[in-house]
Amino acid sequence: MLDKFGFDLWAEDYDKTVEISESEDEYPFAGYKSVLAYIYDAVRKMKAKKVLDIGFGTAVLTKKLYVDGLEIYGQDFSKNMLEIAQKKMPKAKLYEGDFTKALDKNILNEKYDAIVATYSLHHIIDAEKKDFLKALLSLLNDGGKIFIGDVSFVDEASLESCKEESIDYWDNEEHYPVYEFIKKDFPKAIFEKISFCSGVLILEK
Repeated sequence: MLDKFGFDLWAEDYDKTVEISESEDEYPFAGYKSVLAYIYDAVRKMKAKKVLDIGFGTAVLTKKLYVDGLEIYGQDFSKNMLEIAQKKMPKAKLYEGDFTKALDKNILNEKYDAIVATYSLHHIIDAEKKDFLKALLSLLNDGGKIFIGDVSFVDEASLESCKEESIDYWDNEEHYPVYEFIKKDFPKAIFEKISFCSGVLILEK
């Protein structure tokens, strides 16, 4: 798994790397655009006005919401990706920092209609996901929702199957969400499968 400096170096070519992986329908980015499209449509349908993006990267998703007039907040640990995103969304309130350690105080002082996280929460180890998701739920306005689009699986068997098929380039340092485990802590959680290695997890306040 890349650290902050690795993502800084990857920033310029990140979108190209994703496109290649997706076009070949390979782990880890098979279904990437469909994941983002699903979340975009869901956020627009709920008529959210204020959105927090955890690990916004190059702002592929949030730029579209920004153009639609939504107020965008976000945190990412890559300075270079933040600079790319800020150029796309000049008025967005974006903060640099490792969200696996702490959310920026400016983010914690706000409430949001929707919180999105695309291909970012796998940086949080499984033992800490529960508390992190609870912290995000506390930042939602009434009726708000969290949308997590990522390499993710409905159950452990599906994860192991994908791992076996992708063993040559599987990242053992990433911690992918598994719905059967998330549901134990969040019984009302919903999982929408997008591809063999991706989906959208939805939590509602």
